[in-house]
Amino acid sequence: MTTKELQIFAAQIRKTALKGLSVLGAGHIGGSMSMADLMAALYGGAMRHDPKNPAWEGRDWLVVSKGHCGPALYAALALRGFFPEEEITTINQPGTRLPSHCDRNLTPGVDMSTGSLGQGMSTALGVAWGHQYQKHDSYTFLVLGDGECEEGQVWEGALWAHQQKLGRLIAFIDRNEKQLDGYTRDVCDVGDLRQKFEDFGWDAQEIDGHDVTAIQDAIAKAKQTEDRPHMIVLKTEKGKGCTFAEGVFYNHHIKFSTEQYQQADAALDRQIETLQREEV
Repeated sequence: MTTKELQIFAAQIRKTALKGLSVLGAGHIGGSMSMADLMAALYGGAMRHDPKNPAWEGRDWLVVSKGHCGPALYAALALRGFFPEEEITTINQPGTRLPSHCDRNLTPGVDMSTGSLGQGMSTALGVAWGHQYQKHDSYTFLVLGDGECEEGQVWEGALWAHQQKLGRLIAFIDRNEKQLDGYTRDVCDVGDLRQKFEDFGWDAQEIDGHDVTAIQDAIAKAKQTEDRPHMIVLKTEKGKGCTFAEGVFYNHHIKFSTEQYQQADAALDRQIETLQREEV
C-alpha cells in the first residue's frame, strides 16, 4: 500500500474496531486505538499473510502479547478478508469467534492465544526459535505493551532472544506511557525502553508509532541485521483517533454511549474523506 492507503487503512481499523465494541458500549479502547497504525503497517504490506489460507506455512507470525487489544487485530483481519466484516459486531459476546483476548483456537488469522501479560514474549520466542531451528525464512512479529514491560518474564525473554541470535524476531512496544490505572512512570517506571533493549543485546529503534511509513521503514531497517533480535519502540498516544478516548486519563477500558460512538465514527469518516481527497 502507498502511504495514503496505509493511513486510510489505519483509520478504517479504528472505525471497524469501534463498530465492534459499540454493540456492548464498552471495551479496551485505549490500547486498541494506539496500535491501529502498527496493524495497518503490518497487514498493509510488511507481513506475509494469506486471508484465504490463514495457516499457510510460509506466513509470518504475529503474537499480540497485549491480547486485550484484540479489537484492533480483529478489525485488521476482517478488513483483509480473514472473516466476514459483519462478524466484527460479535466481539465479546456469547458464541463469538472474537473474544475479549486473542484466541488462536477461535479466530482465523490469530497465531497465538494471549492476554496474560508477559507470556506473549515467551511464546513468540518459541515460534521464532522453532522457525530458526527448522530453517524457515518466516519472521515472527511481537507486540508488547509498555506497562507489560514491568513483567520480569519480558526481560528473561530478552536475554534468551539475544543468546539465541533470533534475527527474525521483530518486536514492538506500544509506548503510550499508560497502563490500566495510570501512567507507567508512576506505577513502575520502565525508563528508556529502547536503551534497555539495546543494553540486552537487541537491535533497537524508537519511532513515531502513528507514522505508518516510519513503521514500515523501521521494519525494513531491522531486516538488514540478521544476528540479533529487533525491538521497535513506538511512541504512541493511548486512545489515538477516538474522539471520546483521546486525551482522557482513564481510557484503558471504558464505557461509551451511542452518541459518543456516532461522533467518533463520523470523525473517522471525515478523516478518511480528507485523505482520499489529498494529492498523492
